Amino acid sequence: MENKKESPSPYSNFDQLLINGQWRHGKGAKVLSDLNPYNGTILAEIPHANRDDMDEAYRGAAKAQHEWAALLPGERAAIMRRAAQIMEARREEIVSWIIHESGGTRIKANLEWNAVHGVLLEAATLPYLVEGRILPADIPGKESRMYRKPVGVVGVISPWNWPFQLTARSAAPALAVGNAVVVKPASDTPITGGLLFAKILEEAGLPPGVLSVIVGAGSEIGDAFVTHPIPRVISFTGSTPIGRNIAKLAAEGPMLKRLELELGGNGPFVVLNDADLGQAVEAAVFGKFLHQGQTCMSVNRFIIEDRIHDEFVERFADRVRQLKAGDPDAPDTMIGPIINKSQLSGLQQRIHDAISAGAHQMVGGEAQGLVLPPHVFSQVTNQMPLAQTESFGPIAPVIRAHNEADALSIANDTDLGLAAAVFTQDVERGLRFAQQLESGMAHINDQPVNDLPYNPFGGEKNSGVGRFNGAWAVAAFTTDQWISIQHMPRHYPFDARKIT
Repeated sequence: MENKKESPSPYSNFDQLLINGQWRHGKGAKVLSDLNPYNGTILAEIPHANRDDMDEAYRGAAKAQHEWAALLPGERAAIMRRAAQIMEARREEIVSWIIHESGGTRIKANLEWNAVHGVLLEAATLPYLVEGRILPADIPGKESRMYRKPVGVVGVISPWNWPFQLTARSAAPALAVGNAVVVKPASDTPITGGLLFAKILEEAGLPPGVLSVIVGAGSEIGDAFVTHPIPRVISFTGSTPIGRNIAKLAAEGPMLKRLELELGGNGPFVVLNDADLGQAVEAAVFGKFLHQGQTCMSVNRFIIEDRIHDEFVERFADRVRQLKAGDPDAPDTMIGPIINKSQLSGLQQRIHDAISAGAHQMVGGEAQGLVLPPHVFSQVTNQMPLAQTESFGPIAPVIRAHNEADALSIANDTDLGLAAAVFTQDVERGLRFAQQLESGMAHINDQPVNDLPYNPFGGEKNSGVGRFNGAWAVAAFTTDQWISIQHMPRHYPFDARKIT
């Protein structure tokens, strides 16, 4: 396919990086061609950043952060509100970038716009949640105070699947509470994963240097981005293997880092025998196939109690066959392209391996370009690779459970624990089940693709460390300092003064 120049938005020419308050080309030797995954056209050609660019971004952030943190809470909040207003004025431009760069359908792009808009409105409230405390002290005349303050500089590494949201989810709260931020977006989505967000914040009045965005190869700047001595917190969303490596680097570098990690998922979607199957099927289709299943909290395994298994499978497969795959910009498209050829190749291998392992393909089809039609497999066991690893694509394995206890055992039989769902018409039964799920998030009578600004988002086991959103975001990007004041002379056990 011939690569032709494309400009889906007149908003800006994104061939430059924002480094220490200046839009300029990176000094790296390579140039990134940012491609539309549906038709292969070039969105932008962006010279890579090198380590000197990265160092300048971090040092500029450290310098700019002090004045930024010294602003009144209302001044920082006002910039976040203005950014939300700019998003409202430029909604169609932003949605267009998400469609063209990430391959998200128009449905997905609007959902992502809504999520980021909500994050900015949330961020406008967070400066007022940075609170201190007066603490009790068992020493006469001592007053103990706890001051909460920004950590300083935060490094954000964002993924390609929901790039606009997953950059904003860390960067906006970190900025709001007084930090400076340096973002390294994924190479597949440098614009929606960082440069577009930076342009919006700049237009909203964010001071120069407080936010930088650098684009570069992981082999050139990836490890150094984490080990650089300036950032105090590294926020990463992505795969568990890369998250493990980041944790290792954060411990081994010259300065220990705090980590906020949202990693892989193997989300169970459990349907108990008293569930409303109509509701469960509709939720199942959305929870699996939104953005082609390229979502960390997508359903990865459907676990269905024996008595209703066959009916669920038939109704689910029939509904999936109705999903339109193709051009993500068309309003009725439900399944758009996979992000790149490498990802598609991996999914095709998973399909081949599933059939070889004995799974029964009920729905499928060949890829057209990077558009892979939805696949449904029955006769899957939880021991098959299809059920034990994250698909990150439009592949739905269905597992039969003997009973409720078996369904719970299957759901928890994984080393990942991000999001989960259970369907039952008995809410108390659902609550008992949900509380036993080994996941950071569990939803009763809803699918697992949920992320609300004031609710704790994060996983258990190998699905991550820490929580995002609301008060949890304030805790993630601030630090507590204990300061005590001795208001009267204190006598010590070996005081040379005479004690009477």
